[in-house]
Amino acid sequence: MADADSKQEASREAFPWQLGVFDAHCHPTDTVSSLDHVPNMKARALTIMATRGQDQDIVRQCARTYGVEEESLATICNQGGVKSPKCIVPSFGWHPWFSHQVYDDTSPVTSDVQKPDASEHYMSVLTPSPDDPKFVSSLPEPKSLTELLAEVRSNLEEFPYALIGEIGIDRPFRLPMPWTCDDEANRAESLTPGGREGRRLSPYRVQIDHQRKIMKAQLNLAGELKRPVSIHGVAAHGIVYETLKETWKGYEREVLSKRKFRRRSNTAGASGNGVTLEPDDNHATTRAKPFPPRICLHSYSGPADTLKQYLIPSIPATIYFSFSCLVNLSNRTNKAVAVIKAVPDDKILVESDLHSAGDTMDQLLEDMVRSVCEIKGWTLTAGVKQLAENWKRFVFGEKGVDLTVNKQPMARP
Repeated sequence: MADADSKQEASREAFPWQLGVFDAHCHPTDTVSSLDHVPNMKARALTIMATRGQDQDIVRQCARTYGVEEESLATICNQGGVKSPKCIVPSFGWHPWFSHQVYDDTSPVTSDVQKPDASEHYMSVLTPSPDDPKFVSSLPEPKSLTELLAEVRSNLEEFPYALIGEIGIDRPFRLPMPWTCDDEANRAESLTPGGREGRRLSPYRVQIDHQRKIMKAQLNLAGELKRPVSIHGVAAHGIVYETLKETWKGYEREVLSKRKFRRRSNTAGASGNGVTLEPDDNHATTRAKPFPPRICLHSYSGPADTLKQYLIPSIPATIYFSFSCLVNLSNRTNKAVAVIKAVPDDKILVESDLHSAGDTMDQLLEDMVRSVCEIKGWTLTAGVKQLAENWKRFVFGEKGVDLTVNKQPMARP
């Protein structure tokens, strides 16, 4: 009874927003009218995703108004600081739900091919191949992968702290059916066009090989520009991992044995024990690499056993795992609890994954933070600080951590 009372007391503990709470993945540009709430939210900063043709410019315009700037970094990263109006980290990319709208003109086989007929393109990338002319004609004119990458590059060059996202692979996703008169009559005018918006689903899926091509091209661009990425993976955890693995093949870190570590430490006049990692001496730091430096697997839904493959010391990218109430705790299961427990303390992030900025987004973040702290056995204050530091390291790399002041070691009750 006492334990139950103490848990209830902890759940009523005032939430320490003043320490800085950061949303690692959200979609408020899906409801443009909600963006006016961003400066007044309790969350210190939002990592906002683009997904499709209709929202790239909206994210860009939002970033021009609220985007993080060099001058606002110290305020954002200070644990005792106040919120800056420049509190958005934009992300640009093409979500797997819309990957069918892109045709590949980047491979040696396709680079010299003229723009394909729209019907032929959709018949080649959707499965089963659609035999409904009305359905195919309802789809937008496809754009080239070269054009997509150029647009993402331009946005990343304009915003030096921008990520690539949301990208990834979704095995079960099915395209929505064309708009009916009833659908049109019931459309929510507040929502950014291009989404499902309650339409019935068709039997058509995007072929996995095509999704992988679009994802991998964006991963390569992230590596070239040294930007983090936010990745969507549904019922495709093995495919996502193999796609990522292909990008860093040949760049793996050397893992030193204890004996080799001691030998090199003694040669250098240093002492130590255990295992360390060799820096990537074979590739100059200025050389573009085909993989992102930091990767967030958003609303990670894989089992704890699958998570382990991302923690192999030889992987040259830093992998983070983000969790949301909407996806991971909508029906709290032993699987979700086990995964959150298994994620290293310095690799876990929280997110809302919500389509609208404001009080509901703040509440979802608070609920997720409280759940993570409860599952991991952290005090609320220590957990908020740890999650904040993790987000800063994911988004800004070491620069974000260097700007953090009043850092405290992790504490547990």
